[in-house]
Amino acid sequence: MRIGELAERAGTTTRTLRYYESRGLLPARRDTNGHRTYDERDLKLLRQIRTLQDFGFGLEETRPFVECLRAGHPEGDSCPASLAVYRRKLDELDALIAELGAVRETVARQLARAERAREKLAAEAGVSGGPEPVCELGGQQG
Repeated sequence: MRIGELAERAGTTTRTLRYYESRGLLPARRDTNGHRTYDERDLKLLRQIRTLQDFGFGLEETRPFVECLRAGHPEGDSCPASLAVYRRKLDELDALIAELGAVRETVARQLARAERAREKLAAEAGVSGGPEPVCELGGQQG
């Protein structure tokens, strides 16, 4: 198949395919007229790349999966190098989740502190819900 058909079947653009080719992820075969040609194996490679990218993998992180498929394995994640990428990605995700958890905890503490301060001001002012907030930029909020 030609590049346009492959792009259409894979749900991407010819520009993307040429980029993958320049990065060595998609083979650069040409017919006698110089046109790029592709087959079903190339579509499988492309689908593997796109799926991994949809999951947040960087383009270079897809390389071991592509190489695994090119080596003739039925799945791109059946090779040791692919499994290593999965492990690294899980470690990265665990670190991000921990970081987000810490940020969430900080925001929750700030909110609790702000609510306590507002309640204290309300009690001191004798106004239910606290005094009317004043915008730090000088205007009243309402």
